[in-house]
Amino acid sequence: MTQTHRIDAGGRIDRGQTLEFTFNGQRYQGFKGDTLASALLANGVDIVNRSFKYSRARGIVAAGAEEPNAVVQLGAREETQVPNVRATQQALYKGLVARSTNGWPNVQRDVMSWVGKLGGGFMPPGFYYKTFMAPASMWMTYEKYIRKGAGLGRAPHDSDPDIYDHMHHHCDVMIIGAGPAGLAAALSAARAGARVILCDEQEEMGGSLLDSRETLDGVLAARWVEASVKELASLENVTLLPRTTANGYHDHNFVTLHERRTEHLADTASEAGFAGQARARLHRVRAGQVILASGTHERPLVYANNDLPGNMLAGAVSTYIRRYAVVPGKKLVLSTSNDHAYRAALDWKEAGRQVVAIVDARANPDGDLVRQARDAGIRVITGSAVVEARGGQRVTGARVCAIDLERFVVTGKVEELECDTIASSGGYSPVVHLSSHTGTRPQWNEELLCFLPGEVKGMISAGGVAGHFGLDETLADGERAGRQAARATGFENAQAITLPAIRARRDGKACALYQVPHEKTALRAPKQFVDLQNDVTAAGIELATREGFESIEHVKRYTALGFGTDQGKLGNINGMAIAARCLDRSIPEVGTTVFRPNYTPVTFGAIVGRHCGELFDPKRYTALHQWHVENGAEFEDVGQWKRPWYFPRTVGGKKETMHEAVARECLAVREKVGILDASTLGKIDIQGPDAREFLGRVYTNKWAQLAPGRVRYGLMCKDDGMLMDDGTTSCLADNHFLMTTTTGGAAGVLEWLELWHQTEWPELQVYFNSVTDHWATMTVTGPDARKLLSELTDLDLDKESFKFMDWRDATVAEVPARIFRISFTGELAFEINVQANYALHVWKKLFEHGEKYDLTPYGTETMHVLRAEKGLIIVGQDTDGSVTPEDLGMQWAIGYDKPFPWIGKRALSRPDTLRGDRKQFVGLKPKDSSVVLEEGAQIVFDKEQAIPMAMKGHVTSSYYSPSLGHGFALAVVVGGRERMGQTVYLPMADGTVHEAEIVSPVFIDPKGERQHV
Repeated sequence: MTQTHRIDAGGRIDRGQTLEFTFNGQRYQGFKGDTLASALLANGVDIVNRSFKYSRARGIVAAGAEEPNAVVQLGAREETQVPNVRATQQALYKGLVARSTNGWPNVQRDVMSWVGKLGGGFMPPGFYYKTFMAPASMWMTYEKYIRKGAGLGRAPHDSDPDIYDHMHHHCDVMIIGAGPAGLAAALSAARAGARVILCDEQEEMGGSLLDSRETLDGVLAARWVEASVKELASLENVTLLPRTTANGYHDHNFVTLHERRTEHLADTASEAGFAGQARARLHRVRAGQVILASGTHERPLVYANNDLPGNMLAGAVSTYIRRYAVVPGKKLVLSTSNDHAYRAALDWKEAGRQVVAIVDARANPDGDLVRQARDAGIRVITGSAVVEARGGQRVTGARVCAIDLERFVVTGKVEELECDTIASSGGYSPVVHLSSHTGTRPQWNEELLCFLPGEVKGMISAGGVAGHFGLDETLADGERAGRQAARATGFENAQAITLPAIRARRDGKACALYQVPHEKTALRAPKQFVDLQNDVTAAGIELATREGFESIEHVKRYTALGFGTDQGKLGNINGMAIAARCLDRSIPEVGTTVFRPNYTPVTFGAIVGRHCGELFDPKRYTALHQWHVENGAEFEDVGQWKRPWYFPRTVGGKKETMHEAVARECLAVREKVGILDASTLGKIDIQGPDAREFLGRVYTNKWAQLAPGRVRYGLMCKDDGMLMDDGTTSCLADNHFLMTTTTGGAAGVLEWLELWHQTEWPELQVYFNSVTDHWATMTVTGPDARKLLSELTDLDLDKESFKFMDWRDATVAEVPARIFRISFTGELAFEINVQANYALHVWKKLFEHGEKYDLTPYGTETMHVLRAEKGLIIVGQDTDGSVTPEDLGMQWAIGYDKPFPWIGKRALSRPDTLRGDRKQFVGLKPKDSSVVLEEGAQIVFDKEQAIPMAMKGHVTSSYYSPSLGHGFALAVVVGGRERMGQTVYLPMADGTVHEAEIVSPVFIDPKGERQHV
């Protein structure tokens, strides 16, 4: 098909680059610089989709983000499918493949359209709630077919081949919208020295100036745009982001931006020659000041059959003609309530097509554009409007009649005008969506007949969105906003900049026209669509008010006004005005609905960004990781960290198994000395006058008397009394503590502390900082630990001067360090903390001096065996969210007499947590010394009991102990502490039943003498 609607000259397209694309299986051609929408119009494609509810034929209405109909499925292959892409925002590229989201067997001949034609009268708002109420058991069946009959695009079944990313920014001034106001603001703020980010959702910056008829400094406005963008691009303090939508505005001037980086080039980034580059990016911007220069959306008029292909916005007609060199028809009728829409008729006539008539609802329009239209010989019909469009698959005519705006009736004889395009304009709605995201309500302006942004701290509205519709005042307002924002962010010497000269244009006052009356009532007349995307009609809104829905939020939900990807861009004001008329209220009394992010659809890929695959669960390495690699460590993942699991040696050409390596490492620690990289333990620095009080509230035990230089083990419970984490906390000074957590629990514990501080105890002066990465931790443990460490430090390590659960500042291998006398093995142990950059030096020095003591590195598996032999728990392994400190036999760590209730105290007094038959922490000794019980194995008291057997507990940890010479386990058993010496049974899946004796969970050194030596 040739480009029948393309004019021979003009536009901002590159006619030297022809691009072939496919739509609904048909091949077409366009040019570089086209959008998919402009290319479809150029090729004379009328029907681009079928409507959501009634499956009516729909064509392109708008030219930007406000387009409700041309929502397409994009992608040449299954893995590149992207649903619900606006054709008006999708740049054309070679090989683009798109199709309509609705229509079967095709969009031209849709079977479902007959349902809309024959049954449309039986599908008012909420019909499915009324019709499918009974029987209730059938609703799932009904819903299946309702969903199948409605909806838009579909998600792909195959994995996305592209990648996406996030980027964080801080700037002085964030400017949203690069139209005349945004560009003026950017120039003003940037010249003052402010760091500026300027974003715009279009392919090019310039906004309405790209298709403007007006001149700046005597040349077309687009030339001023080019010069301004060139200057901004040359400034180091300016970041320009075209094809970038500000999709969300959040508290404290936090703005999220969705940038389409390669979506205008090819199906995937690699096909565009950008392999490895993100297809889309989510920018997270924290700005000192935000300038909202988002402009306006033109409102269509609501009249009968206003959804037929060929009904368009007046401004969109001008955009397609002047920017894309496309005239979307041959004969135009323009229906308007304002002067600005007249430019569509003037552009249409200049393109060599026929303007049948301009139908103006005002009695005496007299602006400059009105005069130009009359001078051009265009017929102007005043005091009238298009009341109905005629046609089947496309507009073939317009019914025009005089109307009475006050009484909302037609007053004259209907005149039939032959045409194939009807352009309408009911005025302009500022794009206030972003200003509403933080809860601020827009304010109605009766003079301008629109809602303006409410006052938002840190946000300045400029240009069209602030109600300045003339180009001269728009530029001036943008310049003022840029200067004001620069001064507010510290650039107090910001000066006014010189703006281009503009020839003033006189516009007449617009009239308030939202819905055009018809000879018949709204319920009897052909459908008058308010929300084209969701098939919401004027009759539907009228019916909602008659059924008692008076709140505009209720009307919205009952009718679906402003739902979906549209977010009410075209229909909301008209819908509110219709509701106001039906309720006999004013528009401000009815109010507006709440706009929520996202402003336009954002791909899930961009939202997830780098939080997927390896980057969703990033690999974290300690400062000693390379040494571990070089020394043959096998690794396991613990809370994103790569921790050495065990260190197999090769002896006689044979590599040790894990069992052999762990046995050797365990004996080395028990008999000589071993060393563990414990850097991954969570470390939280806690400071403030109320730090001690705070610790007393989050831990179960007491902290009021802990002296500097001492360490205490603590248990932390959720508010349900169940153990959530444990660890040691050291008193560094009276108001300064260092808390350690489990490796996997570090982030959760920090979040827990912040949650309680910010929501429950904000009066406490206490501050938390994660220092996990700052400190490397090396645990030297075993009978020879003191001997080894004494060779590298001047600290007195004698047991009387440096007692168990003490810490000291010292130097180790000439590096400043903190040494903690704590043990997770039951042996003499010293935990050495040094600044992470010095860790490898200290580690190597320990091995140099440790050679004579046969210093042995050990990993997490050995650590687990050693701590289990000592009866020490690991939260998350020996606990599962249903275990209290008392279940663990840790009453010694609970301060019931503390003066302030700690988190979980009340829950521990509940009858359920006080039951004697709760599962309690015990040890298990298999009767067969060669057996190592399976972790998770269920425990029963009667092995002869019929299935299903009553489970009385389970194994939480189980290992072979080379020190004990047999297997052993830790478990939770119902009433376990009262069952010492009893035999329990563990039935296995293969039919085997193991027997074990309940014993103390402490298998080695029950008196703790070895760690106090």
